Amino acid sequence: MAELSCEVLVVGAGPTGLMLANWLTRLGVRVIVTDTKDGPTRESRALVVQARSLEIYDQLGIGDQVLDAARRAEAFAPGYGPRAFGRIPLGPLGALITPYPYIEVLEQSRNEEILYDNLRKLGREVHWETPVTAVVQTEDGIEAKVGNDTVRARFCVGCDGSNSLVRRARRIPFEGVTNPYRFFVLDAAGTRGLVGGAINVRPDGSDFLVAFPMRGDGNWRLIGAVRDTGGDGRLEEDDARERIGRTFGVTYDVSRWFATYRVHHRVAAAFRDGPFFLAGDAAHVHSPVGGQGMNTGLQDAHNLAFKLADVLRGVRRDGWLDRYEAERRPVARKLVSTTDRLFGLITSARLPARTLRRLVVPLIAPIGVRLLPRSAAGSRLFQYVSQTRIHYRLGSDVPGRSRRRDPVVGRRLPWTGGNHEVLRAAEWQIHGYGGVAAEAVPDLGLAVHLFPAAPGTALRPGLLYLVRPDGFVAARAEPAEAEPRFRYALSG
Repeated sequence: MAELSCEVLVVGAGPTGLMLANWLTRLGVRVIVTDTKDGPTRESRALVVQARSLEIYDQLGIGDQVLDAARRAEAFAPGYGPRAFGRIPLGPLGALITPYPYIEVLEQSRNEEILYDNLRKLGREVHWETPVTAVVQTEDGIEAKVGNDTVRARFCVGCDGSNSLVRRARRIPFEGVTNPYRFFVLDAAGTRGLVGGAINVRPDGSDFLVAFPMRGDGNWRLIGAVRDTGGDGRLEEDDARERIGRTFGVTYDVSRWFATYRVHHRVAAAFRDGPFFLAGDAAHVHSPVGGQGMNTGLQDAHNLAFKLADVLRGVRRDGWLDRYEAERRPVARKLVSTTDRLFGLITSARLPARTLRRLVVPLIAPIGVRLLPRSAAGSRLFQYVSQTRIHYRLGSDVPGRSRRRDPVVGRRLPWTGGNHEVLRAAEWQIHGYGGVAAEAVPDLGLAVHLFPAAPGTALRPGLLYLVRPDGFVAARAEPAEAEPRFRYALSG
């Protein structure tokens, strides 16, 4: 038995915990990472990497590795039952929004492997097969029982999944419901009946099917749901195979993996409790509709890492950490409520909903295939799905004024085609986009980047923007007013 110390104890080495550990290590924070598993996950339900997560991977320096390992989905293919209504190309929807205007299909297990390999390159290891069995708050932070050892740390982050020990130990309620449907997930080879290279979404009267293209010809991840009407909830692969063939006209030669699970829609009542934090599935769980779960956890980790590093380095006061819950919990609540409503609409067994699906989907889906690629609505939909439209309510750029509707402040820095590369420095920065002379920028000890004007974005010439290390814009001002406004924003 040993006594160990660190600045942050990360409980859980899934995608969220590994992303957090990578960023903290890169920022010079001493971490200990522990997990009950014997290594990265081998089989996993999550498999979509959205554009915003790819931007974070790029900032970390491993974006190309993720892209090389992933299978690109270049289109969205709506349908109904066995019918497909064509393809909605994703590229045109996001081409002016992000350098990653597609959806990349990459299993959670591969995300974990890439993050773990990078963590080891940074000189940090994971304590595998080492459960945390108790956590308590102390005068100086936290104390935890980790395997046979005692770990003392300033902070502890629970990234330990929906059954989080950290959340339960702190008695934080996990509010929400369990869906009456049982999901199945199936990795199929030799698959037929789907639109190639696209994410296929097909509701039906009572069932639904979502299919993701995987690496290799004919390889697909199939996800469906069956309502549990009071039986034992068991669903065998042969049952699922028969249902998707009969209902959706999709057949396959062999499956490599089949599993079933229940879906919960829950959000923790708090994301922070003193020196304890929750992130990823420990903080929020929801249906897989939209492929948002793993991505939300990765972005939780990204957001929290910079705040912890700022406080541990004395750059910010402890109250700065309250911003984590203020920013990320509303995102989780909106996500859970949206996916819950969408899932309910797709799967409701009530006659009005079934009739609506049967009549409306075949009517509007072909219209959407034709119109969305050329419409502002299509681009906006891509921004929501890709998580590039997330907004944090910040009042820091002007004291006492809400910036809820500001097109730039509180949002991820709009991409102009070449301005995101400087974010790899992971530091506070000042940006200008045309109409600003270098001598007009106040000297706040921050890196300054002046770009050409960016028409077609919300970035206005003649203004300066204060950009956080996580790539979100903290404040904007005319050069003459920038120093007091930016100092106010930097003060936290």
